[in-house]
Amino acid sequence: MLKKVLYFSILAVFILGVNLFGQNIVGSAHDFSSDSWNTTGQICIVCHTTHNADVSVNDAPLWNHETTASSFTPYTSSTLDATAGQPDASSKLCLSCHDGTIAVDNFNGKTSGTHFLTGNPNVGTDLNDDHPVSITYDAALASADGGLYNPTTTNSGLGGTISEDLLIGNQVQCASCHDVHNGSGIDKLLRKSNNASALCLTCHDK
Repeated sequence: MLKKVLYFSILAVFILGVNLFGQNIVGSAHDFSSDSWNTTGQICIVCHTTHNADVSVNDAPLWNHETTASSFTPYTSSTLDATAGQPDASSKLCLSCHDGTIAVDNFNGKTSGTHFLTGNPNVGTDLNDDHPVSITYDAALASADGGLYNPTTTNSGLGGTISEDLLIGNQVQCASCHDVHNGSGIDKLLRKSNNASALCLTCHDK
């Protein structure tokens, strides 16, 4: 019984878009409730649903938005010691709006939307000028690179280690740097302030 109560309490918090630890999605860049194309007036429904979720992407959180089928050009560099392939997991979900090929209003089974992201939010399908995502960041990579902190032992500044607070399945994803639900209340939905490059220097030993 207690497990059920906890489950529904957590689900209610999720549906309402409330973050108990900071700000919340209301009024943030991901609050689409007042946009003319969102006739539901709801905030969470553009990305999430409580029933009949899309499970085609691993660990997708009750996904309700059309998922990108784009082929991406990943970041490459002679100094990159990790392997950046096609974005997966939560990064693929982010790119389902931010690659510019899927309309923001393609949710709830709709695939004929007309509202596409433009300007800086549209990163396109060429990710060669963007921070690599879907790469494994572990102690072995830190050792091989020489310019990265060991994520398993280095404090993130958010209460735990880099691995615990910023990585998803030991990988760098879009959500490693960006809090899509605006829990921090920081500009550009960042997980922590980047004043004096603080966010970058959390992982990069420079």
